[in-house]
Amino acid sequence: MSHAVVSQEEWLEARRALLIKEKAHTRALDALNLERLALPWVKLTKDYVFDTDVGPKTLAQLFDGRSQLMVYHFMFGPEWEAGCPGCSFLADHLDGTLPHLNNHDVTLIAASRAPLDKITAYKRRMGWHFPWASAADSDFNHDFRVSFTAQELAGETVNYGYVDIPVAQAHDELPGLSAFYRDEAGQVFHTYSTYARGAEDLLGTMMILDRAPLGRNEEGDMDFIRRHDEYEAAPKSSCCGAA
Repeated sequence: MSHAVVSQEEWLEARRALLIKEKAHTRALDALNLERLALPWVKLTKDYVFDTDVGPKTLAQLFDGRSQLMVYHFMFGPEWEAGCPGCSFLADHLDGTLPHLNNHDVTLIAASRAPLDKITAYKRRMGWHFPWASAADSDFNHDFRVSFTAQELAGETVNYGYVDIPVAQAHDELPGLSAFYRDEAGQVFHTYSTYARGAEDLLGTMMILDRAPLGRNEEGDMDFIRRHDEYEAAPKSSCCGAA
């Protein structure tokens, strides 16, 4: 990659021009966030039960006494031996947010279809502390369109991220982020979900790289990502692989 080398005065002129666009982007993002908050809600009527470190919990109980719940749909299938490298990369950013989110009436938890013993072992390996529940015996992942049956994957497309995507671009597990609200009567509402790159803002490392001299420096989306204990040994792989 080559760049023009200019005087300080020329650089300032170019930087000020970019700053105008950055400020417009910030204002547009503020407006988008307001629209996101204004989305209508859906009252949930199905009882989802998860396996947790302290025993079975319903979705309402996962709130842990708070009114808001964020669920990261972590790609970790029942037969997998480890979680997705890309989801693991995102998960590396979560622990530091917990005291701030909890103090702001928000509970953050990951959910996967892997059994709890696999989740616990992988969580220990990675050194993470955020809550992580197993949805192995629940329709939760299928209902929120992040897990797909063999029958679904035998077709031409699956519905993911509110659109139909080719099966060739899908996996049995895919990532996402969902938000829920619990009112004083205990009723639970689904308020928001996003998929694929929709949760990219959670990746603080990427936000730093976007401002580094060479940016993300990738040939494909997150192709440089590995689990944090594998950088010395593991080859590059798809962020959504379970290898």
